Amino acid sequence: MIVCVCHRVSDHTIAHAARSGAEFDDIQLELGVATQCGKCEDCARALWSECRPSHKLAHLSQTLQMPGSQSVTWMATA
Repeated sequence: MIVCVCHRVSDHTIAHAARSGAEFDDIQLELGVATQCGKCEDCARALWSECRPSHKLAHLSQTLQMPGSQSVTWMATA
């Protein structure tokens, strides 16, 4: 679907740029999204926000009781 009619930019193009780590300002500069009439900005920003990589990390820790009363703690990041 075309999101930015003025510059003929599709949702796939915006999603690909967002998944590649582009900031919205980068998308505007490179693709022209939301730089002419502005009618696509809300949709383009929502799509960019939905598709950009998440930077949230979950830290999990677990202690395992080993035979002979040894314990091992490990951390995992997801």
